Amino acid sequence: MNDLGPGRVPVKICGLTRAHDAAEAVRLGARYLGVIFAGGPRLVDARCARSIVQAAGPVPVIGVFGGQRGDEILNCCRATGLRGAQLHGGGGPALERELAAAGLEVIRVIRVDSIQALDLIDEPVEGGGAVLVEPRVEGRLGGAGVPLSLELAALARRRLEGHRMFLAGGLTPDNVAQAVSRVSPDAVDVSSGVEQIPGIKDAHRMARFMEALGWG
Repeated sequence: MNDLGPGRVPVKICGLTRAHDAAEAVRLGARYLGVIFAGGPRLVDARCARSIVQAAGPVPVIGVFGGQRGDEILNCCRATGLRGAQLHGGGGPALERELAAAGLEVIRVIRVDSIQALDLIDEPVEGGGAVLVEPRVEGRLGGAGVPLSLELAALARRRLEGHRMFLAGGLTPDNVAQAVSRVSPDAVDVSSGVEQIPGIKDAHRMARFMEALGWG
């Protein structure tokens, strides 16, 4: 559980494509940033990722991967300065162990659409990493801005007792405080909820999101 007091849950702002958006997210208090190598409209290349890492300063930037091999992920992280890997393409304990051994923070993604899907979250992440819980949206790799049922999210939180949980899926400045109150995640992950268009963040919406969690 987070130790920052009521509402002060750490925020990961993901899907960044511009260095100045990253700098603004850091200024507002984001504890993690994310860039996407898994495809979609927010896909970045190594050069863009490096610029975001530089703009982030001490704040860790996590790469979102979707099926790449361990050596590909490690080479990408070394080339860009990424400090963690969020795994949307599975890979299992062997991949998690390889990445953790290289000093990366590992975030396993579990996509949930039913109580039965929660059975996937029982095994701890290698290296003490986190589990990110988001809704399953058919045909999409991520949550696509669709909210996760808070009932399912709360059940996931109970199943993950003693492990770090990131909550994602349809979070916005208007609903994130309620979600945190109901679920008590260790961190929240937002992308489309603070954007103008995919990949282009809105400074005002980022500020409102942070303020909703007491970071203003």
